[in-house]
Amino acid sequence: MKVLEPGPDIVWLGHDTFRITAEQVVYTDPYKLNVTAPKADVILITHGHFDHCAPEDIAKISTPDTVIVAPGECAETLKGYKLQVVKPGDRVIVKGLTIEAVPAYNINKFRSPGQVFHPKADGKVGYVITIGGCRVYHAGDTDFIPEMRNISCDIALLPVSGTYVMTAQEAAQAANQIKARMTIPMHYGAIVGKENDAEQFKKLCQVPVTILKQGGG
Repeated sequence: MKVLEPGPDIVWLGHDTFRITAEQVVYTDPYKLNVTAPKADVILITHGHFDHCAPEDIAKISTPDTVIVAPGECAETLKGYKLQVVKPGDRVIVKGLTIEAVPAYNINKFRSPGQVFHPKADGKVGYVITIGGCRVYHAGDTDFIPEMRNISCDIALLPVSGTYVMTAQEAAQAANQIKARMTIPMHYGAIVGKENDAEQFKKLCQVPVTILKQGGG
């Protein structure tokens, strides 16, 4: 659906997966896709965890011309594809689209004492992509990190489930800092998180929020 006019068509496909369509068809972190999903011009992968870099789902939407943008930790998994490797701070042009890789990491979500799920040193990323006349920020798996103060975007896609990423409360703080023209919650309803996380997030936000229905609308 159009969440902004003018702007790209954005469909939430569950978890961190979106199909963003304007001059190109772009997917983010494809996971558990229907086999009839439209093919991708560009696929953005934020990091190497199985629910973000899923080879079987990437194969469903890839053609010989599809370009995958991903951090270096995914390079081995994505052998055989047209791959553009990025790290935080990189800015690349792919199929006419400007894509900026931005930091995504944990500061207070721990798998064990002293070890977070998504360490900053790993170089995992989020993206700001310019498409359909808008800057769309996909935060990836992250906490509310200082670098978000430098994010400039029209549409922000933010994780809200807690456990591995921001809680609804933390995500609302991030959204209120970023001040996008429209913010959309993600990262719930699959691995962790429930719809009430998205609802709680919306209640706490001081900026416009759209909660998308999975698969469209």
